[in-house]
Amino acid sequence: MASPIPHPEREEIRVEAVLHALADPVRLRIVRELAAHEEGLSCGVLDLGITASTLTHHVRTLREAGVVRVRPRGTSRISTLRRADLDALYPGLLDGVLAARR
Repeated sequence: MASPIPHPEREEIRVEAVLHALADPVRLRIVRELAAHEEGLSCGVLDLGITASTLTHHVRTLREAGVVRVRPRGTSRISTLRRADLDALYPGLLDGVLAARR
């Protein structure tokens, strides 16, 4: 059986890590896509023009910062935005980031 994918608990999420994760244009694109798909999605379906290993790095950075939750589904990993956690900790931050001009 595979080990669970580690995620920070809500109280462990730090604004510095969140801002760092959101500062990268590729990660910001991933977050925007996830915001449009509340049910989550496999990031492999996104056409980001990057290699699979680079995509894995970006999703891991978002997960470790507490921005996304990743769960296995079959042979895929489904990512969802941790909107409730981020909104509870940093009200308006995610909405402001998502509303900013691309």
